Amino acid sequence: MSTKLLGKLFETVGSENVVQVEETVTKLSKDYYWYSPVLDKQLENKRADYVIIPDSHETLKAVLQLAVDEKIPVTARGAGTGNYGQAVPMTGGFVVDLSKLNNVLEIGDGFVTVQAGMRIRDLEKKIMVTDQELTIYPSTFVKATIGGFIAGGSGGIGSVTWGNLWDGNVLSAKVLTMNEMVVERTVNGEELLDYIHSYGTTGIITEVTIPIKPKSNWVQEMISFATIKDAIDFTQNIAEGNQWKKRLVTVVEAPIPTFFRPLKKVIKEKDKHVALIEIEESNHNRLLEEAARFNGTSIYTAEAAFYRKGIGISDFTWNHTTLWALKNDKKWTYLQNFYSLKDVHDQVGKIKERFGDEVLVHIEWLRDKGKLIPAGLPLVYYHSKERLYEIIDYFNEIGATVNDPHTYLLGAGGWNLHLESIANKKKENDPFELLNQEKMPTHDFVKAP
Repeated sequence: MSTKLLGKLFETVGSENVVQVEETVTKLSKDYYWYSPVLDKQLENKRADYVIIPDSHETLKAVLQLAVDEKIPVTARGAGTGNYGQAVPMTGGFVVDLSKLNNVLEIGDGFVTVQAGMRIRDLEKKIMVTDQELTIYPSTFVKATIGGFIAGGSGGIGSVTWGNLWDGNVLSAKVLTMNEMVVERTVNGEELLDYIHSYGTTGIITEVTIPIKPKSNWVQEMISFATIKDAIDFTQNIAEGNQWKKRLVTVVEAPIPTFFRPLKKVIKEKDKHVALIEIEESNHNRLLEEAARFNGTSIYTAEAAFYRKGIGISDFTWNHTTLWALKNDKKWTYLQNFYSLKDVHDQVGKIKERFGDEVLVHIEWLRDKGKLIPAGLPLVYYHSKERLYEIIDYFNEIGATVNDPHTYLLGAGGWNLHLESIANKKKENDPFELLNQEKMPTHDFVKAP
């Protein structure tokens, strides 16, 4: 980047808001794409020319206008906790880090309006003062920002009750576009589908309004089972039953629980499969009775008074499960898939028969458009890209459909996105194609039925 352009950048945003140190620029050009050995090779050398950390909405708008005027690529960043290279700049340019735009603007009865750079854990702390709580959030919520979650995530803790981001968990958003003159738009309703999980390709989310719910008293419970069938049957019963007020319902196959190092005093039997549950305390005793009916045994309980005090069981669920596996052995990676509710046992059985301990079962129960789904985040012991895609092909063949997490292309990994609509919105909001370059798939892929 030329000295003249750098001077313009300093003039626009102030040198204090521009990161120039190479090591820091490299660090802030990365996310958690290294969960995938495929993406690790593809993205390891990608970096921005500069990272800008705006300290105000006006500064953010000014740097985007400079990028439009000079035709500089822009990649938005929250906390970089995504797993698919969402925040990785493919063609250099600016990474715009929104972490300083982190104010809560309004907390109301059933909603909160907040700037996109607010860390989700800090947000929930502020909400809980009003005896309310978030509906859904990722397992990375200590670090993740709310804007990053909405632009790059999908679901998480709470999704067993409240669904994914698309299920009414975003009420409205303010977005800066990259037209010839940068403009701010307020979007809501169906138009939000062009911005949720779109990797910032259609605009930069600056502010969101999300629903919140009355605060519950959550008990954390770990229950062990001798068979994976009993673990799945028990958790399905809890996940689908309206009588259970729950925030998290997870199953991990043995020996996955032995990867959870902070819980080594709890995990004493290496051959036991484990359910991790967050349940409202008024349901807790009945939960234990139900577990016994499925031959389950409680191995760990954290009473509601200890919720959010120290490490919690959600730190071992969703993609944190993969993180603990990687800490145990760097050869582990993962998939994302949806099992069939009626065929889940048959599908799991076929996978285990075909791949044995090369694939370990991890299920997160969630709702999608109101429908209960056993969503898989299975661990896969990585041998080669060819073998990985052989496994993916088999999952798809038996109807356990995979959303491929080993690609940085938007929508190529599944999620049934409205890609054609997103592509059209990108043309409208980003006519110079500066936002998160090379993340949109080809025209033929977008148009595919």
